[in-house]
Amino acid sequence: MTDLVSGPPTERSPGEATQADLKSSTRSDSRFERLTSRRWVLRLAEAVVSLAAGLGFLLLSLHISANPLSRIGQVSGLAKVQQYVALVGLPILAVLLWTAYRGTLRRYQLVQRIACGALAGLATGVVAGGIAVALNGTPWGLGGQEGDPGNLMGMANDMLRGKGLPGVYPPGFPALLALWAKYFHGGIAGVGYALKDLQLLLSALVGPMAYLAWRLVLRPFWALVIAVSSSVLFLDPIRPYSHVVMLMLLPVLAACFRELRRSPELTVRSTVLRGAGFGLVFGLMFLWYSGWYLWSAPGAFLLAALLFPWRRGRHAVKHALLFLGSIVAVAAVVGLPLLYQLARLGSETVDRYAYINTYIDPAYVLGWASDRTGGLSYHNWPQSGELAGQSGFAVLLLLGVGIGVGLGLRNVVVRTAGFVLAGAWLLRFWFASHMAHDQAVQLYPRTTWIIMYCLMILAVLGAKLVHERGVGWIRTALDSAGAPAAARISPRAMAQLAAGLICAVALFGTMGASWSANRYMPSANPSKVEDMGLDAYRAHTLQTEKGVCPKYSPVKDCSPVNMELKTYYFEPDSKLWCANADGEFQAVCGRKP
Repeated sequence: MTDLVSGPPTERSPGEATQADLKSSTRSDSRFERLTSRRWVLRLAEAVVSLAAGLGFLLLSLHISANPLSRIGQVSGLAKVQQYVALVGLPILAVLLWTAYRGTLRRYQLVQRIACGALAGLATGVVAGGIAVALNGTPWGLGGQEGDPGNLMGMANDMLRGKGLPGVYPPGFPALLALWAKYFHGGIAGVGYALKDLQLLLSALVGPMAYLAWRLVLRPFWALVIAVSSSVLFLDPIRPYSHVVMLMLLPVLAACFRELRRSPELTVRSTVLRGAGFGLVFGLMFLWYSGWYLWSAPGAFLLAALLFPWRRGRHAVKHALLFLGSIVAVAAVVGLPLLYQLARLGSETVDRYAYINTYIDPAYVLGWASDRTGGLSYHNWPQSGELAGQSGFAVLLLLGVGIGVGLGLRNVVVRTAGFVLAGAWLLRFWFASHMAHDQAVQLYPRTTWIIMYCLMILAVLGAKLVHERGVGWIRTALDSAGAPAAARISPRAMAQLAAGLICAVALFGTMGASWSANRYMPSANPSKVEDMGLDAYRAHTLQTEKGVCPKYSPVKDCSPVNMELKTYYFEPDSKLWCANADGEFQAVCGRKP
């Protein structure tokens, strides 16, 4: 046997060296097993790897040099992003597959956790990397100083001027934007540059945050499936802070309801501390972006009432009340600034902005078009499917939803998604049905996102339950038939299957992320077709701090920077303001422009 121990070969015999190595290896393995047996260590490692993967890939993508104002340059940039993610992701998948086939099951479970966390980070890291390509050569973020980005900059500027909270808008992101501009870009003059930084950083973190939230209630593979598919679909790099709250709110609610059912089994101290922890999370997310709380509230309150242990005795009721009271108290204290603004100004804030999503069939919830519609109108979008207008994807999705509800109605995650879905559905049609009478939209099209998210959750849980029930039934049947061991489903076979499916999810993530980033590439001709690339185009037509155009600017005379930018709102109106209705305003809005 070859002696692999460093040092003179005459110091010990090969046999003695081998025994020493074995003892050292045993001690090393024992220390490794003790370390990985601690739950907090595994969770911390999973979180660190996921966050590092997203942020690290963004930093890697910042080195891509391509002209984003040329379509060939855009394609080259997106291809370089895919090349990078392959170089990073393929070794991760190789280790996962090798461990599934050659490693111990304990080692595979550890590798699977780390690999799933890394892939969740890479999924939205690719989106952020693509946006970095779209903004290459300009210090400005998506949107420049127009539209919602201009509003956000105005809010941050007002905060820097000491004017307090931005009305009823959640203050979390504007406050972070103001602080980032103050400490990294010199204050008000650098708010636009700070917005670009945060658009990229927060876009990269959406996948890890969604994944880690789902890990509260699901195992790594199923958390990865939901986190990757929903993140690349719903991520909006112009406002990445808003959708991450929606993606996290559902799993956090499910975890909260699970603890509500368990509260009678806990001590008073543990009950209060857990409730306070959930209250802190809910309060911070409320300050970060509060809109999803409205659409989730009806279903969440009803489910809480149904899960409350009314009939389990005084002890159970006391502990459940302590748990819910701790949540409400802490969340109210943390969210008090915004709650105060909503109570003071909420009745005066009316949303009258109508656009393409308010003109289509209100029962359509499987797609979204922004007010940068390109060639879309309510006449040609959404396209009619084969079965009563429903596409094959819609039928398969609803089939998965039916299976999830049918097999898992007692599962707290299924119940959470189902009740939130039902509540958001009713609110959607309440506001839509009153739109013509009240001349107010009240943001009801945004229920499209949370409804589709709930449908996706239920469909994935349906697949999970079919897998669990199916494997259980097959094993029972084989055991009753006395099948030989070779014919039975082994844990090793299930590990290999899971590893293969993770590879498929990773491939979907990179393809979907590239699709997401491609939508925001600068428009070739925004004067004729206003699509989602308009926001990146605007970032290349604003002057830099030196008073010159960005490197790849398509125009010779760039727009000057508005240093006095303040928060602005549409002027008060008693009628709907209809966008995407040029040429047929009367037919769409029912009145003259």
